[in-house]
Amino acid sequence: MNLIELDVDSLRLGTPLPFALRSVTGVLLARKGYVIGSRSELDVLIQRGQKLCVDVDEQQEHHRAYVSKLYDLVAQDTNLGDLETVKMATTDFVARVAERPRFPDWIDYQERTNNALRGADGAEAATRFEALYADLAYYTQAQPDETLLSLLYLSGTETRLYSATHALIVSVLCQLAANDILRWSEAECRSVGLAALTMNISMTSLQDTLSSQTNPLSGEQMRLIEQHPLRSAAMLKTMGVTDALWLEAVALHHSRTTGPLADKTPAQRLARLIQRADSFTARLSPRATRAPMGSTQAMQASYFDELKQVDEAGAALIKAVGVYPPGSFVRLVTNEVAIVLKRGTNTTTPKVASVLNRQGMSMLEPIVRDTGFPNYKITAPVSRREVKLQLQLHKFVQLVA
Repeated sequence: MNLIELDVDSLRLGTPLPFALRSVTGVLLARKGYVIGSRSELDVLIQRGQKLCVDVDEQQEHHRAYVSKLYDLVAQDTNLGDLETVKMATTDFVARVAERPRFPDWIDYQERTNNALRGADGAEAATRFEALYADLAYYTQAQPDETLLSLLYLSGTETRLYSATHALIVSVLCQLAANDILRWSEAECRSVGLAALTMNISMTSLQDTLSSQTNPLSGEQMRLIEQHPLRSAAMLKTMGVTDALWLEAVALHHSRTTGPLADKTPAQRLARLIQRADSFTARLSPRATRAPMGSTQAMQASYFDELKQVDEAGAALIKAVGVYPPGSFVRLVTNEVAIVLKRGTNTTTPKVASVLNRQGMSMLEPIVRDTGFPNYKITAPVSRREVKLQLQLHKFVQLVA
């Protein structure tokens, strides 16, 4: 272990740590990726560790940056005695160390989102969402199929962190539709992604409760649901959010205004896309009182508006993710049941991996199929409840490429 003291003033609150923090004796204080939300939380870590240190042996990239910094100091005729006390500022190596992993830990992202939604107070809270969005936007652009597969599968298999998972997948869906299909500006794509992440911030606990509640809604619960768009927007404004498009989209995200997107204000357009993605994702997720829908049923509900006309925002979602999006299950003409891995050349021919054979038995290893071929075409969607398997998600993510 090779510990160096960290300049605590260079740490950015509210953003994931690009390295693990350790005490002067090497005890782990905060793992890589942990978000320090406030100065008081940072002070507690300093008290526990006496000083905050980084083990450069854990981060080869950091080590190279540190050595480079030392060479620079030598070149500047810095006294050798002073080199022993050099504090490496975070900003000197964060770009080198904070490379995002090829296969992110989406369980960790669920936890991070849950913590951000539930700890939404103080100026640091808005920064947490900015950091979450930055990571989510990166993976949505760099590996959209892997991201859809992971989040849609997780949203259909558990209710423990329903609100957080729902926020993540709605944000991804909106970003894909806004960028790839609707061709909105970079600013609009950013605002809709952030608005989707935070739309339910004022009812996170209630939303998690409702996912497992079997009793009818109480009068107070109905009141909170009805008021939550405006309350969420007000909370975000109190947190320091100044993006007017973000705030207004959150305030309007339960509005049911039909008609072409071109006839709406910018905020109304964003809100409509969020409302369609919100509706689609909610139907795919399990509840204590009902099983999740199949993907085509959920898509159909989003494709048509309240007047039974084709909804432009809903159609954009289907074009973006397909009729059978990654993470959903389908039945093939062979009678095998498969999980969708990757969107295909059109909305109905994705790449899949069979997990149940034609007798309904679990396969020892998944078999990748291209549903664009007649021998493996899709005959029907399959609800998650019909697949009595807990899949090792990482194995399927690696099959996407």
